[in-house]
Amino acid sequence: MSPLSNAFLNADQLNAMEPFYPLHAWVCEKCFLVQLEEFESPAHIFGDYAYFSSYSDTWLAHARDYVERGTQRFGFGPQTRVVELASNDGYLLQYFKAKGIPVLGIEPAANVAKVAEERGVPTLTEFFGSACAQRLAAEGKQADLVVANNVLAHVPPLNDFVAGISILLAKNGIATIEVPHLLRLIQETQFDTIYHEHFSYFSLLVIERLMARHALRVFDVEELRTHGGSLRLYICHAKAGHGPGAALERIRRGERDAGLHTPKPYDEFQARAQNVKHGLLEFLVGARRSGKRIVGYGAAAKGNTLLNYCGVGRDFIDYVVDRSPHKQGKFLPGTHLRIEHPDRISVTRPDYLLVLPWNIRDEIIEQNRHIRSWGGKFLIPMPAPEVVQ
Repeated sequence: MSPLSNAFLNADQLNAMEPFYPLHAWVCEKCFLVQLEEFESPAHIFGDYAYFSSYSDTWLAHARDYVERGTQRFGFGPQTRVVELASNDGYLLQYFKAKGIPVLGIEPAANVAKVAEERGVPTLTEFFGSACAQRLAAEGKQADLVVANNVLAHVPPLNDFVAGISILLAKNGIATIEVPHLLRLIQETQFDTIYHEHFSYFSLLVIERLMARHALRVFDVEELRTHGGSLRLYICHAKAGHGPGAALERIRRGERDAGLHTPKPYDEFQARAQNVKHGLLEFLVGARRSGKRIVGYGAAAKGNTLLNYCGVGRDFIDYVVDRSPHKQGKFLPGTHLRIEHPDRISVTRPDYLLVLPWNIRDEIIEQNRHIRSWGGKFLIPMPAPEVVQ
């Protein structure tokens, strides 16, 4: 049982009832799509959202690199129309805009879209789907590039969303979709990537089937380091002339070799998740019994899954810090750990900094190198507790 991972609390909510929902991932025995049950609607989860992409230097660098590589490979320029789905605070489109390329963001969270608009990134505040795509197409706003980075997992009506991409995409256009790779999630026991805001979890096997239902085709794929291992899929209309990339068959073969088209790897996942939980708890119990102080870094959704599944709250961790002022002063769902400004670390001088968004560990370690001045160390929780001096 777990609360919504981004349902941060104010102080006056701490003694009120807090909703918890089953956090169970299910796999279809026919198509092998992994999904969660939908307990709360996307409108409730994403109407007012606490995640702003621009507070991660790693993520900004990833977006900037995407724009540079894309413009070089495909020749995007002022004649190109770029539309990003779930464009957040304009973190990516700002780099296209700086090159003089026309952009449009579509972002359902009004508070986040407002920041994008203030940044000069035109943004529609609505959920994307076939109806939205048909309206834009009728207005002559089909896209030469549709960007959908880390949004497909957040969409319960998958078929309507992908149908919308097919409608919005110009005849010879390209869509890119980034998703955490299910193969890496399973192989490295990344159970903290599973939370209620992520309705679906994808392999290339599943994505290709999904695209084919809407006359779309995956013509190339890249493996990325983001989110513990992701896929960037290049998609076009089924009859477009893009030839298949060399990596496609290699990744298909890797998924088949791992048995993702069989129940076995899914059946074995739970026991491995429990082993990770036991290892982290053993470390934390030992550290606390020896008088060590522990502070969490990063009020990330994945961290809230980890803390709630492991039962780690104020008895183990003093508080959590986060760079986003939109989270500071609030409390984590479930564990009720207070979120502070990172400057507080130098005041309380903890022995361990527990890195909750371990997928950007290098950025966090670099930003907090000063903790070594008092002997502080970094604790990386996944896939097994690791202490970094």
